[in-house]
Amino acid sequence: MSTIFLAVIIGASFGAVLDRVGATSPNYIGKMLNLTNLHLAKAILLAIGVGSVLMFGGQMAGLVDVGHMSVKTAYMGVFLGGLMLGVGWAASGYCPGTGLAAAASGRRDALVYAAGGLLGAAAYMLTYPMWKTAGLLTGKALTLGAVPGAEYDALVPGVSGDLAGILVGVALIVTAYVLPDRIISSPTTAPAE
Repeated sequence: MSTIFLAVIIGASFGAVLDRVGATSPNYIGKMLNLTNLHLAKAILLAIGVGSVLMFGGQMAGLVDVGHMSVKTAYMGVFLGGLMLGVGWAASGYCPGTGLAAAASGRRDALVYAAGGLLGAAAYMLTYPMWKTAGLLTGKALTLGAVPGAEYDALVPGVSGDLAGILVGVALIVTAYVLPDRIISSPTTAPAE
């Protein structure tokens, strides 16, 4: 029971943070995706970077149990699904986490988004045998660097997986700080004559 309680507390806290940084607003997300306001992108990069440094640094220090980590398999279905997620994110202004947080805050469009996500998941479940037969669901689990004792192949075999994770995290943190607030200027309306 304490695990469920902890999951609810962490999930609610994460949703509150998403709402606070503007990630539950499709307008704010749209501005990020059209490069006119990158504050949310900077927050995302910073959060992932800090999380990576803490997690992989914790693994190196023996504070994080690697047994709880899971490496997902890379296969064509993952890439196609990622492409579909990106198109859906751009079209709706929500990704799965931000859509559910927005729905929890009472946004009706987010409730429609969540219902669409459930319908999409049901459609995938019903068509799963077809995708499996087509060979889109087979592949290998890969890591960026080598993880001792793991059965995963490394993209860069001579580099420690923990060190690679820390370096990627630092790169994301630096990117968050050097990224400008906008790449494309917001359109302005001409003054009335």
